[in-house]
Amino acid sequence: MNRFALLSLYRSLTRHKLHAALNIGGLAVGIAVFLVLSLYVRFETSYEKWLPGHEQIYLVQTRIDLPGSPFSGAYSMTMGGLLEQLREDHPGVLGTRIRGGKDGGSVQRGAEAIKEDVAQVDPSFFDVFALPMLKGSGSALTDPTSALISRSTARMYFGSTDPVGQPLTVSIDWPAMYRIAGVFEDLPANSELRLSILIPLPKGAPAGQWQWYMWGTASVSTFLRFDTAAQRLALAQTLPAMIDRRATSMGPQPSRFLSLPLLPLSDMHLQPQGSESAGRKTTVVALGIVGLIALLIAIVNYVNLATARAGVRAREVAMRKVLGADRRALVGQFLSEALLTVAVAALAGLILAELSLPWVNAAGGLSLTLPYSLVVPALTAATVPIALAAGFYPALLLSRFPAAAVLASARAPGGGRAGARVREALVVLQFALSTAFVIGTAVLVAQTHHMRNADLGFQREGLLMVPSLAEIGISPPQARAILAAFRELPGVRAVGSANVGAGVDGNAALDAIDMPGHPAPGVTIRVISVGPGYFETYAPRLLAGRLFDDAHAADDASDWQKWKLGRNIVINLETAKRLGFASAQQAVGKTVGGAMPRTIIGVIEQLRFFSPRAPDDTTSYQYYREGPAKPVAAIRFTGDPQATLAAARQVWLRLVPQVPFVAATADRRLAQFYEADDRATRLFGIGAALAVLIGCVGLWGLASFNTQRRVKEIGIRKTLGASSADIARLLVGQFLRPVLIANLLAWPLAFVAMRKWLAGFDDRIELSPLYFVGATVLAMGIAVLTVLGQSLRASRAAPSWGLRHD
Repeated sequence: MNRFALLSLYRSLTRHKLHAALNIGGLAVGIAVFLVLSLYVRFETSYEKWLPGHEQIYLVQTRIDLPGSPFSGAYSMTMGGLLEQLREDHPGVLGTRIRGGKDGGSVQRGAEAIKEDVAQVDPSFFDVFALPMLKGSGSALTDPTSALISRSTARMYFGSTDPVGQPLTVSIDWPAMYRIAGVFEDLPANSELRLSILIPLPKGAPAGQWQWYMWGTASVSTFLRFDTAAQRLALAQTLPAMIDRRATSMGPQPSRFLSLPLLPLSDMHLQPQGSESAGRKTTVVALGIVGLIALLIAIVNYVNLATARAGVRAREVAMRKVLGADRRALVGQFLSEALLTVAVAALAGLILAELSLPWVNAAGGLSLTLPYSLVVPALTAATVPIALAAGFYPALLLSRFPAAAVLASARAPGGGRAGARVREALVVLQFALSTAFVIGTAVLVAQTHHMRNADLGFQREGLLMVPSLAEIGISPPQARAILAAFRELPGVRAVGSANVGAGVDGNAALDAIDMPGHPAPGVTIRVISVGPGYFETYAPRLLAGRLFDDAHAADDASDWQKWKLGRNIVINLETAKRLGFASAQQAVGKTVGGAMPRTIIGVIEQLRFFSPRAPDDTTSYQYYREGPAKPVAAIRFTGDPQATLAAARQVWLRLVPQVPFVAATADRRLAQFYEADDRATRLFGIGAALAVLIGCVGLWGLASFNTQRRVKEIGIRKTLGASSADIARLLVGQFLRPVLIANLLAWPLAFVAMRKWLAGFDDRIELSPLYFVGATVLAMGIAVLTVLGQSLRASRAAPSWGLRHD
């Protein structure tokens, strides 16, 4: 870099303020978009990487592979006793289990219980997870009466008092008194582990966990730590034989459809659950691509503006050549100018990113910050390749002008026909990417709107969910008393219970129905246990048959010992299809299941309680006259949701104050499934809008410089009779051509990308041509408005002024 580059940049900033603002501004916005979206990608891919030795830790998944089953896929939990059986087969295996976690238990404070992130863990927990301890030691977990708490939890319950040695009543299954034996550091935001209180996991099955050693169930998260990759591979190879040997209750050779994959801990955050699509991974990749493309559009914008102004600097280049400068020196000077320009733009982009982060965080529900110790060196290092990408072609173009031809010509060169073609190709690239962004944003907005307003099979408004009714500290008689009290509340129309609910995964089980022509284990379905008032509360559409009532003894499935004699079930339409019935009417009255007969008494429409990224469940419903075990209450009400919620809370505090009250409207519970896609849509829309803005700025600058170059041509055309409208159409039409060509590239690009994204939803919109046509019309409108002002001003100039213009 030399003084000529600094002098040239200074002159550009002072003499050509518009050009400098467009160049630096476009690059700054592109760099800011790239920075912010890079922060998002970095955050989403950094989960658990803060943990020492994270690359040695693996989550044991439970994977189901049943052809045609909507439940096939990998799940993050295992049966409770898996680690014990692993240690029997592999003495010395290092692992731990986590039972609980986010809202996994409660703390008794006075007469009321408070929900906390309580987890039961094995004494080996700190051998696997090296959480930083502030006081005490992880070895305290060997004492069944000791507990460890996080820094913020210690502050909340004990203030400035030393918590070590203090008593705390904690509950996961039943309330118990623990002594605080240590304090660990709060876990960071980029962690799937939600732990504020750790208590010892008892040896053997906890009280009431009769499924602890039942293969195919999911009670805990099991983690293993390996010193080497060879250890992991050696253990993984033995797992299929272990499943066949121990999971005999699941039929012959259960490893055909059941496996235990080992997932790296750092991959856990972006891993889809079960049959869900990889929505998180797709979102992170898509937003990373948006950031890169925004930066690419900014670089293209710089190249366009620099080459468009080539004629302005042609005589400068010629004079330098006459005074002895060779082409290499000129290329070096122009690259130095580009480097300085990019450096200024990088600083401006950093400022813009810092200023925009609060807005982006609010729009995306994030808490991103700029780590300057990482961002500044990275941005400094990125300045050189960005400057090379943006300045290399303009430097070659400017340095090749022949000095004699330029000085002898009355008209400054602009790169000739080849230069014009390059600029047009760059405009095509800019608007192809911008139009694809517009299409993508429209499809994302339409799909997220569709998800929030899709027919779920029940009315989500006026529905209150109370998942805390399933707490183990509530006995069945207490649960029935609470439901009865809910029914007496003002404005309550119906109250029902089941072991799952809208937005509440609960305790649903899987069942396999033997059917002729289906390979073992048969047709797998989700089984939801329901109590009185369930169908009255959700009011699903009855397609055929009837619903449960107390007049039919066979409707009641409470006595499981009589199941071999048969029981009545209600199924959804998806189940009827999977069982081979041509219609809902045909299924009613049929008995299925072989040795465990079930008689279908009714068929209803699908009730969609879970993620829209999961396919429709095959579901059957069985009825418990006294209510199911671990019920989730659903309250159908009219009036103010907050008033109903407050009234329900008062009932709760009167009857079971020792258990935390957790309740929310169905809309709020279901929102958890939409939040990630809503966030992605907002961030994508922000990035796309700014990328389009950069393209428009470049097009405006290009139109401005191009119009200046054609002043004499416009004067001659007007002298020969062309009207102002003719001139405006000529100039606008010149820029509409590359925009129209850009759509030929944008349409297939957007179609492929959006089809892949929509494939992740079972219930999705159609890729209507309206999105593509609308984006094209919008792109053309933006292009016309961008260049129209320049065109009108040039077309209205007096011919005499144009002919005198130099």
